[in-house]
Amino acid sequence: MNMLVDGEWRTDAYETTSEDGSFERQETTFRDRIRDDPDAQFQPEAGRYHLYVSYACPWAHRTLVTRALKGLEDAISVSVVDPYRDEDGWQFTPEKEGCTRDHVHDTDYLRELYVEADPDATCRVTVPVLWDTEENTIVNNESKEIMRMLDTEFDEYAERDVDLYPDGNQEEVDRIINEIYEPINNGVYRAGFATEQEPYDEAVDDLFSALDHWDDVLADQRYLAGDRLTEADVAMFTTLIRFDNVYHTHFMCNIQYIREYENLWPYLRDLYQTPGVAKTVDMDHIREHYYTTHPDVNPHGIVARGPDLDLEAPHDRDELPGELPADLVTPADD
Repeated sequence: MNMLVDGEWRTDAYETTSEDGSFERQETTFRDRIRDDPDAQFQPEAGRYHLYVSYACPWAHRTLVTRALKGLEDAISVSVVDPYRDEDGWQFTPEKEGCTRDHVHDTDYLRELYVEADPDATCRVTVPVLWDTEENTIVNNESKEIMRMLDTEFDEYAERDVDLYPDGNQEEVDRIINEIYEPINNGVYRAGFATEQEPYDEAVDDLFSALDHWDDVLADQRYLAGDRLTEADVAMFTTLIRFDNVYHTHFMCNIQYIREYENLWPYLRDLYQTPGVAKTVDMDHIREHYYTTHPDVNPHGIVARGPDLDLEAPHDRDELPGELPADLVTPADD
């Protein structure tokens, strides 16, 4: 795996698996916070912050969904990298459909921003990245924390009154986000990048045990934390939306499709049909990235063509207790 070492780009510096063949995810590096506090270095302001994402990446996708649900598109601008990531890392290719140039610095590669923020950076170069145009630095590149900041610190600039971390449910939301991370969000990677049978088997067992559990939970409630749409649902959505198209085949998570689950499948359609969410999904970018970027898993880079899921089919989840925030109940052409 490629990474920066003392500000220099290296193509041989990071191993994704341990000696026993288990996938190991490296910790993110930039962990500052935007806070609505007059003494904070990074304060919420419209137009000050810029988000770097890939439509293909589930971690970056979390931040795009949160931005859309809150109605922060005018307050926080976005640049989109190419879904194909070669040995040079994430690249800006504005000539390609769905991609943009780097709207802040007009760089060619995302790694240039990491070096701009820290000339001696030693880290992987990942998305999402939340950039401060005033301080000219990276605020944060941890998806869970960026999601939380967009949700809780920018209400003054949000066009929708949507609270994904509501008082009274915060402990439960945090518990669920943590509970689904290792077996599900990271679990698909633990299976896909395992290089030995035992860690693969363990990852797949953990993954489908967790999916079975949440399928049961969703039999009686509309959302993971009950009757409220929360950050936990955003975190689950970006894994589920990729599952049948890439994780099931490419990462050998093939015990069962999500579309075969009694409750997870309509739950996924319910989330997809929530106003603002569908426009954040680019399945072409998702397929291209996974099937072409991991030569150790798919050496020929052939992109699988299916399946073609009907995500707009009725889901009947609205018959369960709970409803969308009023600001999300908008016309279908939102």
